[in-house]
Amino acid sequence: MLNLLPMFQGKLPSLPILCYCILLSSVSLNEKTYSFFTPADQRLNDIVGSAYYVAPEVLHRMYSVEADMWSIGVITYILLCGSRPFWARTESGIFRSVLRADPNFSDSPWPAVSPEAKDFARRLLSKDPRKRMTAAQCLTHGWLRDENCAGPLDILIYKLVKSYLRATPFKRAALKALSKALTEDELIYLRAQFRLLEPKTGRVSLSNFKAALMRNVTDAMMDARVFEIFDLMDPLAYKDMEFEEFCAAAISVYQLEAIEEWETIASTAFEYFEQEGNRPISVEELALEMNVAPAAYSVFNDCIRNSDGKLSYIGYTKFLHGVTIRNTNTRRRQQ
Repeated sequence: MLNLLPMFQGKLPSLPILCYCILLSSVSLNEKTYSFFTPADQRLNDIVGSAYYVAPEVLHRMYSVEADMWSIGVITYILLCGSRPFWARTESGIFRSVLRADPNFSDSPWPAVSPEAKDFARRLLSKDPRKRMTAAQCLTHGWLRDENCAGPLDILIYKLVKSYLRATPFKRAALKALSKALTEDELIYLRAQFRLLEPKTGRVSLSNFKAALMRNVTDAMMDARVFEIFDLMDPLAYKDMEFEEFCAAAISVYQLEAIEEWETIASTAFEYFEQEGNRPISVEELALEMNVAPAAYSVFNDCIRNSDGKLSYIGYTKFLHGVTIRNTNTRRRQQ
């Protein structure tokens, strides 16, 4: 990070600009000797990095690229309030604090910090790696957004689209309903990613995804065989995708859950789902959709309405997230 400071010619940059430069830097926030391109699905198990900046999953020896975003969150927290989010007198105490993953956003000076800056730090310090923003998403966040900068291609898009293409029609209908309830902030990121695919007549196909990745590929990505993902995106070779469907394919339910508007988004999405995708479904079929064994059928309590056999609101959110959905105070509606 210190290598970035000379570019400001003696002037102290604003915090958003400094965080922006950190995100654009090609230097890994973990130890440089361990810096290399890691495929999105690969998991590492070596405990590396400084204690104050290490992510919880690193301590569990099961981590990937999301651990770097946690480190950026720690740096952002320190820049915003002047203290570390996780502290103790011993290294083992620091690790216990990191594993609790409960940074203080209430005490001074946090009440005076902008909501955008606080949201930025909070979304990077999520204990669940799946809920953290990627670097590309950070650069389109309201706190850092630069309308004159297109931003980088996000490899997460490829992973999400791959999963969407291989999902069942019922799951795709649920995601399409969710995409219609997205906030403008989320759509800004998706529009930016869609433009990077250089759509023709407003639509993209497998060739667009391949060409976009070729324009952004590095030697390290080639060594990591990143292009193998296209073997699982074959359905796009025979069809194209307009922006509306791209939004459904490229959204992460886990990341959406991390934003304050999640309950409103989920409720609105369920209304769309009721109109366009909900249908009667048995417990056995729902279990098959979610890859749940018969012994765990109890997780589907309250998921299917007795009145018409369709998914309830609770069932819809569980279906979107999987059975590990967080415990919330969501109102249980049986419409």
